[in-house]
This record gives sequence, C-alpha cells and structure tokens, in this order.
Amino acid sequence: MKQIESFAVNHIGLQKGVYVSRKDVVANEIITTFDLRLKIPNEEPVLDNPALHAMEHLWATFLRSHDIYDEKTVYFGPMWCRTGFYVIFKWEMTSEEALPIIKELFNFMATFEWLIPWASAKECGNYLDMNLNMAHYESKEYLKTLNNIKQENINYPA
Repeated sequence: MKQIESFAVNHIGLQKGVYVSRKDVVANEIITTFDLRLKIPNEEPVLDNPALHAMEHLWATFLRSHDIYDEKTVYFGPMWCRTGFYVIFKWEMTSEEALPIIKELFNFMATFEWLIPWASAKECGNYLDMNLNMAHYESKEYLKTLNNIKQENINYPA
C-alpha cells in the first residue's frame, strides 16, 4: 500500500502549531496544505464535535468574507482524529508566512459574539450540534501557541 503523507508524520512529540503538511501543483499553481494542530496527539483531550462544528461555520464566515483569502482558500476542515484542522491555500507559503492570517482567523473565532452564521435547519444539516463557548475556548487556547511560536511549532518532529 502507498504511504499516506499525513500518516507518515511522527505524531510522538508533535506539538501544537502550524505545519506545512504538503505542497502540490494543481493546474500549474502551487497549493499549500497546512496542519493546524490545536492538540498534542495522544496526550490531550481532543476537540469536541460541537466546538469543531461551530469553528467550521466561523472559519467559513471569516475566510470567505476576507478581501484576499476568499479567493486563495481552497479548503478548511477538521482532522477526524480531532486534534486540529487542515487549511489549503492557493499559493506557495511557509508556516511563518501563514501565521498572520491564521492568527487573524483564530482571533476572529475567539471573540465572535453573535449568533453562529448559517446555524439553522434550512442552512445546516446538523445545526443543533454547535458550541460557541467551546469554540471561543479552543481558539483562545490555540492563540497561546500562535502568539509564542517556536521552531517546534512549525517543523514536524523527525
């Protein structure tokens, strides 16, 4: 069987951070996939589904309304191990170059105080399974890492 890149990452010792997961060429354009790791794998409790779902609605609101990143965002979604998210941008970037937009996104999620966008039966297939308070909490916790980034938070362990 072919080795899948994300499973080849050494999860032992993997810290919270912003990692370049992969770079691919699609239609002559480089896309960069980032591993936004909010939890230390196999050591910390994972993100709960209601927080993940609320965060998904908030990131969509933020990135799809952003002047620059609306056109540059290919995908943002959870890792199903529930330790973080993947975000894919339409250009070649480093973790350091992605940090400003990732911080802006998580600040937005940490401070969002209105009704969760598109959280109705008409707009969402599971609109009752969201928790804004936990989305705030998880975003604030991750911002502690983003605001104190070190090499161990941007380079995968060997």
